[in-house]
Amino acid sequence: MIRLPTYFISHGGGPWPWMPEMAAQLAPLANALAAMPGEIGARPEAVLMISGHWESDEFAVMHAARPKMVYDYYNFPAHTYEIDYAAPGAPALAEKVAGLIAGAGLPTRLDDEMGFDHGTFVPMALMYPGADMPLFQVSLRHGYDPAGHMALGRALAPLRDEGVLIVGSGLSYHNLAQFGPRAKLPSEQFDTWLSGALALPPTGRTAAILDWENAPCARQCHAQEDHLAPLFAALGAAEQEPASRVYHQTGIFGGVTASSFRFG
Repeated sequence: MIRLPTYFISHGGGPWPWMPEMAAQLAPLANALAAMPGEIGARPEAVLMISGHWESDEFAVMHAARPKMVYDYYNFPAHTYEIDYAAPGAPALAEKVAGLIAGAGLPTRLDDEMGFDHGTFVPMALMYPGADMPLFQVSLRHGYDPAGHMALGRALAPLRDEGVLIVGSGLSYHNLAQFGPRAKLPSEQFDTWLSGALALPPTGRTAAILDWENAPCARQCHAQEDHLAPLFAALGAAEQEPASRVYHQTGIFGGVTASSFRFG
């Protein structure tokens, strides 16, 4: 079995693939997500998603056999609250993952209630539209500590050799108060820094990402870093391997620059 890469993806806004105008705006993102299964080189046994839309006091692990849908967005058309991405969960894998996390000295628990949030089901609907890929999530931990989330990624790294695709799902720019033209300069500057930091040799890269708050326009782009924290885990799971940018788009919603990255 080949070692799978990990990803940090920008997942777009709300249920955008089911809204024609937003889908047209984000067509390059749709194409990048749809291309991921072909890039990987093998069909995964399961996908483990770390979404910017689920956080807990611990690193909670989704344990349901048939996770429900979580429509965690507001003021969208009625039909977007009827989307059904009926992928199976992975309870046995979830138990193994909780063991790996606990073995690394990190707090964890199994969660039988959480369902697929839109940071998970939106990209998965483009990556694996048949909803036939076992899928489960691990939460972020409150506070978004970069070192703690990178340690989570290191704990999850052995799964890559067992056919589990690890995906951190967030956004490289996420400031809901500054979309449109006001996002242009800060998102460009932060994206340039992020791409450069991830291209550094492993030791320098880790140090740069741990110190992300000192990047240009860091807090303008991530007033709260829930959508950046999945990057820490994805990088931690492939800390010694090269990064490549697999999606890059400018002018989104009138100004946003966003990117996605693959590790390994």
